[in-house]
Amino acid sequence: MSKKIVLIIMALVMAVTLAACKGQVQNNGAAEEEKTYVLKHAHVLSASEPFHAGFLKWAEAVKERTNGKLIIEVFPGSQLGVEEDLLEQAKQGVNIGHNTDAARLGMYVKEIAVMNGPYFVETLEEVEKLKDSKTLQAYIDEVEKYGLKVISYNWVQTLRHFFTNVEIDRPEDLKGLRIRTPGPPIWQESVRALGAEPVAMNFGDMYSGIQQGAVDGAELVYANIPGGKLYEVLSYANETGHILLINFQVVSADWFNSLPEEYQQILIEECDKAGLEVSREMEKNIDKIKADLISKGMTINEDPDVEAFRAAGEKAYEVLGLTDVKQKIWEEIGKK
Repeated sequence: MSKKIVLIIMALVMAVTLAACKGQVQNNGAAEEEKTYVLKHAHVLSASEPFHAGFLKWAEAVKERTNGKLIIEVFPGSQLGVEEDLLEQAKQGVNIGHNTDAARLGMYVKEIAVMNGPYFVETLEEVEKLKDSKTLQAYIDEVEKYGLKVISYNWVQTLRHFFTNVEIDRPEDLKGLRIRTPGPPIWQESVRALGAEPVAMNFGDMYSGIQQGAVDGAELVYANIPGGKLYEVLSYANETGHILLINFQVVSADWFNSLPEEYQQILIEECDKAGLEVSREMEKNIDKIKADLISKGMTINEDPDVEAFRAAGEKAYEVLGLTDVKQKIWEEIGKK
């Protein structure tokens, strides 16, 4: 009789334990289901620039598709700090993303910097074809080993030109001119190959740098000029079109991998979509920006010797050992 009672008690204990465990699993599942993820996405551009609106559109689409469980907070104008510092934080797993370029990613995987070279690609259609390059995709995958996940490189800031206070028609016209450019080697060597003396300077320091004579000009896209009011300190836009500026949206690889797979896919899909939309919009708005700059006193030099600049730009690839890399990717996307 006593054995029977003991067995009944043991059965009751097991039943209670199983019920508790089941409830705990259900509660944990519910907690996981309710978890909200936040990405702090930063960029150096002003809030008036098209990319900022594009990032906000990306954030809204992601929020809607995840029912508010994946939130992107956008921080313009280097509000969170210097880009290099933020990328280091992302590498350590912090929930930070940043708008960056191939030149900076080339500090981790040298070959990827080729995308920032002179006349590497020249149209949005060629940018879209880059996804067909297995060589390039391998380099992008390698970046993740350094703690950074590339979400998209569909963000294209149109063609870069030389903005100065003298007219520039050929590479020799840049001789002796100090031109502001970012610090990584591909930027420096590209500007040097095209004829100028490159000076590394943060984006936010350009206005005062030009005003005080620390640099004689900059190489930028048209949208940067009204955004930074640079028409106040620069008088010529020289349409060399030497770099089609491809931007990358990168986030912490550890943070990205912590997301549910569905959220990962949504983040990528909506980033690609928003990037192409804003890139096309920026191309359409160039004539409007140019007209506005002319009304503010700038002179647009629409006819520099682009072929002379194109030939000069090859030196950058040679100096950095990227000529073969460029040629291989060109073959894969059908560019001559």
